[in-house]
Amino acid sequence: MLWHMFAILVRSVLFSVLLALGLPGIASARDGWPSADHPPAPSAPDRDIARALLGIDAPLRIERQDLAVPGWVVRRADGSLAGYIASTWEISRSVGYSGKPLDVLVAVDSTGRIAGARLMRHSEPILTLGISERDIARFVESFRGIDLRAPRKGAAGAEKSRSPGPPDIISRATVSSGVIRDSILRTARSLAIGRGLISGGGIDRVHFSPRSWQALVAEGALAHGEVTMSQASRALRDAQVPVPAGDGPFIDLYFGLIDPPSIGRSLLGQQDFSRVVAALGPGETALFVASRGVYSHRGLKWRRSGIFDRLALVQGDRRFPITAAGYRRIDELALDDAPAFKERSIFVIPADGIDVLKPFRLELTISRPARDNKSATMVLAVDYALPQEYVVPPPPEPLPLWQETWKDKRQTVVGVVAMLSALTLILFFQGSFVRRPKLWRRGRLAFLLVTFLWLGWGVNGQLSVVQVAAFLHSLLSGFRWETFLIEPVIFVLWSFVALGLLFWGRGVYCGWLCPFGALQELTNALAQRLKVPQIAVPHALHERLWVIKYTLFVAIIALSFYSMKDALVLAEVEPFKTAISLRMIRAWPFVLFVVAILTAGLFIERFYCRYLCPLGAGLAIPAKLKIFDWLERRTQCGRECRLCETRCTVGAIDALGRINPNECVLCLRCQVIYHDDETCTILKRRKRKLEAAMAARK
Repeated sequence: MLWHMFAILVRSVLFSVLLALGLPGIASARDGWPSADHPPAPSAPDRDIARALLGIDAPLRIERQDLAVPGWVVRRADGSLAGYIASTWEISRSVGYSGKPLDVLVAVDSTGRIAGARLMRHSEPILTLGISERDIARFVESFRGIDLRAPRKGAAGAEKSRSPGPPDIISRATVSSGVIRDSILRTARSLAIGRGLISGGGIDRVHFSPRSWQALVAEGALAHGEVTMSQASRALRDAQVPVPAGDGPFIDLYFGLIDPPSIGRSLLGQQDFSRVVAALGPGETALFVASRGVYSHRGLKWRRSGIFDRLALVQGDRRFPITAAGYRRIDELALDDAPAFKERSIFVIPADGIDVLKPFRLELTISRPARDNKSATMVLAVDYALPQEYVVPPPPEPLPLWQETWKDKRQTVVGVVAMLSALTLILFFQGSFVRRPKLWRRGRLAFLLVTFLWLGWGVNGQLSVVQVAAFLHSLLSGFRWETFLIEPVIFVLWSFVALGLLFWGRGVYCGWLCPFGALQELTNALAQRLKVPQIAVPHALHERLWVIKYTLFVAIIALSFYSMKDALVLAEVEPFKTAISLRMIRAWPFVLFVVAILTAGLFIERFYCRYLCPLGAGLAIPAKLKIFDWLERRTQCGRECRLCETRCTVGAIDALGRINPNECVLCLRCQVIYHDDETCTILKRRKRKLEAAMAARK
């Protein structure tokens, strides 16, 4: 293990040199992803993958479909439909926590259920969080059998569904597994809607309430258009047989969709309506057209051609002819107040025709023979839109995963915010806090105990250098807030730390909010109580050992641009995953590494923070922008008194009494000494002089 980490460290240094020389193309070569300028192509299923996804042990044919929702259609050897497959990267552009594309192939069967899913490509930190490839595969496979037509969790009637719900995200890998879950569900839903397996909103074919003819016309369920005899006479004046003028109807036309029972059943009656609807195929819609007057909306040519040449549906720039397929003549209507029509017809709008939920237009072409073998023509165009009361609205789009997570963890977020608020008060009013040594000592130990037990082990609020690398990669490959908002605790902590770096430096996190740092200080406090001897590291050696953590930070970040997988292996120098995220439930080499660090910390307080922590090194760099200096010092510090230097838990005070903000963890121990006239040498001297002066006056 140590040899492997040393080899990776050497390789990362070499890579840093190459990166500095500006060699192109090495950022993504190891991970197999093209550069940001050339996004990767989606993974494509072969026959073996298709059989595994759909659970079919038989020969299959796979065909690419470049539709609005792209993917692949899978058919059996006899041509029957087996299902559909799509790529999460192609449809939802899923990007993982590492900042790199994440691709899962998702299969949906012909019944609208998720048949299977397979993770094809990723560069996620979960591989080094103790989550094996087998665990990831098991998580992805657990989506099999989810019925996309079933009510979502929490919806009315959801308890009656036998369909399994989406699996919970993987504990201790919430961000990466949450992105995987969200991309699978979104892709499956888009694929099912795009192939017509489930409805994204449609016609209300269930509810019925009787309507009169006047009510149907008044609410727009039936549209009306009319051409009088006089209008036809003027428009068709070149016809061989003139149309006489008059006020009567040349054609009086009504039409509308009759799929909603309130429309169709009111018009046709129960028996005829049932007969019409029963004859409709999947996705087909019935259009009612009735007319009276001297002109027929049907004509006679359709008997030979199979097309009603006088009628056409127009939607946008597309024109759809009405064919004889499914045509039905209606002899009479069930409504007593309906006009006495000459012709009543039912036409079928095919599934691949117009979108009946959007406005469309019915055009009736009126033509009469004219001189010189020409035609005199006019067009009656009537717009139509199905009233919204007959439309079933699409189910509400599920909340993005990050919003659901924040909603579920709102109490935890409130707790973290309360904890951060308490720390803010401590740091803003530290003068009053440190003037009471017992309050400072007990308050600090209590805060660290909460940090370790609740923030660390309880809600997994441990920051990591891996998150720094992921953030940098996201800035280069396309930043997405959703990726970082998936884990509320981590997001709130990073937001506070980012602001705290400007006010107080790195110590606001390292000294108060780091669960592993809290564990080190608590164990060392216990060791001191048990009289374990403390080792004072010589300042010259102490300064040189700082190089280790800064080198580790640079190596991890540089290596991540070459191979995120290798960078995550090197990031195992952080014991946070083992000690905090996984609570020591891990393979023995990792546990032994943590025990060794904690053992060293019994003799050298915060040993890991001082010399090995790459996250602390990373936080020290932007801490250079700190705009306030809250720690008070006297001119005599370092010259006449060096007590704070010897008492500093991390050796952040040099021989001249200066505090190094890169190393200070803001424990406030030096401030307690600064204000304590029983401890501070300068204050003790002043106190003696004051007492002597007062005694002399007496």
